[in-house]
Amino acid sequence: MQIKKQLLDLKPYQPGKPIEEVKKEYGLTKVVKLASNENPYGSSIEVQVALAEAIKELAIYPDGYSASLREHTAKHLQVDEEQLIFGNGSDEVVQIICRAFLNEQTNTVMATPTFPQYRHNAVIEKAEIREIALVDGHHDLEKMLQAIDEHTRVIWVCSPNNPTGTYVNENRLLSFLKKVPEHVLIVLDEAYYEYVTASDYPDTIRLLNDYPNLMILRTFSKAYGLAALRIGFGIANKKLIKQIEPAREPFNTNRLAQAAAIAALQDQAFVQECSIKNKEGLQQYYQFCDQAGLTYYPSEGNFILIDFKKDADVLFEGLLKHGYIVRSGKALGFPTSLRITVGSHQENEEIIEILKTIV
Repeated sequence: MQIKKQLLDLKPYQPGKPIEEVKKEYGLTKVVKLASNENPYGSSIEVQVALAEAIKELAIYPDGYSASLREHTAKHLQVDEEQLIFGNGSDEVVQIICRAFLNEQTNTVMATPTFPQYRHNAVIEKAEIREIALVDGHHDLEKMLQAIDEHTRVIWVCSPNNPTGTYVNENRLLSFLKKVPEHVLIVLDEAYYEYVTASDYPDTIRLLNDYPNLMILRTFSKAYGLAALRIGFGIANKKLIKQIEPAREPFNTNRLAQAAAIAALQDQAFVQECSIKNKEGLQQYYQFCDQAGLTYYPSEGNFILIDFKKDADVLFEGLLKHGYIVRSGKALGFPTSLRITVGSHQENEEIIEILKTIV
């Protein structure tokens, strides 16, 4: 048997270490996971009510078109229902885009470091990958534009960017959009949109009417607290959505996820409260870094990347022994940094005290 050559050197996605594995390995009874940018406050109570009803119908296939969720999401975003495509997490929408647009005769442009699944899926489709280094943690949009040619099919902009938490403000984004050729799909990944508080963050959905080659990605995994159910979506013009729909797997979002997402959308007060607490948590880390003389990127996500000027894997292991799972920056392109998810106020206080001893 012979598999695709490009898969031989491609590593599967490495998620944060599971809590149970760390407990067993280090003999711990309490472990706090601050590695995968999950919501430390869980999900809305309304979600639990909706799941209790949905679980009664496990024997029935889900609605492949996600009609009810589509209706609620369209109403919430004030877009047409035909402008949405749902995926098993926004990761799957990334996969759908790559499947629909990329092949060995094409190329795709992205920042580096950024969310690794853009590159991962482009490799599988044998596309040429053009990576443009971040500048001070931000997308170098001018150099990304310069990398475009007649064979470019997709350009990726992660805002807020994972792992730096930086964002593309309205002026920079508008200037960028005007210069991208019409034959190139611009994917604006806004997985952390609900956490953003910056006043100059662009209202991207209103730009869809002016830019038919723009697609926005969002997810229910982060602020809505539904990471376990894996559901995300893309927003674009109707024609584009219709064209890429055949690349979507049938029944790709499950019944429980659809029901939970509908309930989560209806409790925006919960989401706003989580956003406020997240901003307060970031301030805890900023204060610690400023006092300790550590550099970091101000973040619009629910995580922070801190440069400790020490081997990130050593720091990672040191925190594991104390029962805290974070993300080593080594695999993210920042070998002396840690990416830490903002937890509850108490969780932040506890890990900061440990970090003080390491510093």
